[in-house]
Amino acid sequence: MSIHWYPGHMRKASNEMIESLPLVNLVIEVLDARIPFSSSNPFIQDLVTEKPSIKILNKCDLADPEITKVWQEYYEQQDNTKTLALDLQHFDPAKQVIDLINTLCPQKEGRNTLVMVTGIPNVGKSSLINCLAGRHMAKTGNEPAVTKGQQRINLRNGIMLLDTPGILWPKIENPNGSYRLATTGAIRNTAVSYEDVAFFAAEFLLEKYPELLQKRFKFETLPRSEIELLEIIGAQRGCLRSRGQVDLERVSTIFVNELRAGTLGNVSFETPEIIDVEMLQVQVLRAEKEEREKLRLEKVAARRRKAKANRK
Repeated sequence: MSIHWYPGHMRKASNEMIESLPLVNLVIEVLDARIPFSSSNPFIQDLVTEKPSIKILNKCDLADPEITKVWQEYYEQQDNTKTLALDLQHFDPAKQVIDLINTLCPQKEGRNTLVMVTGIPNVGKSSLINCLAGRHMAKTGNEPAVTKGQQRINLRNGIMLLDTPGILWPKIENPNGSYRLATTGAIRNTAVSYEDVAFFAAEFLLEKYPELLQKRFKFETLPRSEIELLEIIGAQRGCLRSRGQVDLERVSTIFVNELRAGTLGNVSFETPEIIDVEMLQVQVLRAEKEEREKLRLEKVAARRRKAKANRK
């Protein structure tokens, strides 16, 4: 699935981040613990290579705890990088985060530590800022792209936060990454089909978390395919059209929303090993595309040379 959801404010926000970065002392990137790699913007990674950084794996209450630990170990192997696994909806991590900021960037007398807070849409960035500020400073919501512009927030403890809008990147090369972003709600529902997302999630859960499906839907025998799974759930929930046909759009919407809410259980959609394999596939696809473009340009140049020769 190829997703193109890059509103104009995201491009503007990217440019503003580049302009602000020289003044920034530390970068906090908020990730979705269920998809730490897919929810990490490569644009942000390229920007902050020389800055101390904290990666916050938010929504850890929805993710597989063992896999979250694996991701923390993975990221902490990177230079100047620390991680925290948090549940911002139910717990206040303000002291924990502020102590880590001061450890990585000891405060200098008379100067605020400027901390840029980044993240893609709907990962909980604004919720983190409100926790740190101890008051409602940033807009929050259950849909992506709530924050539209930068704002500075003085914590009055020697730390100044720079809140940035949640931004995706213009082109998501890994198709599975697109599906994961859609499954967890980082992309507006109007930009994707619930049925596409439900089929992706159903196939993944049948392979990786069959026990959660059996527990939730009381299966005597596990369905053999994603369509069979959705049809059984649709029949259970009364998502039926005339003649008893299952309304796939309706049951897909229910299934995806329950998955996002954690009703099905703790699910992580990727591991470092899975990502390594997929990124190799992306490199192959990229090389094939570059070769096709090279051949196209060679044909265009040949036609121009031939046309020029005919004019003489």
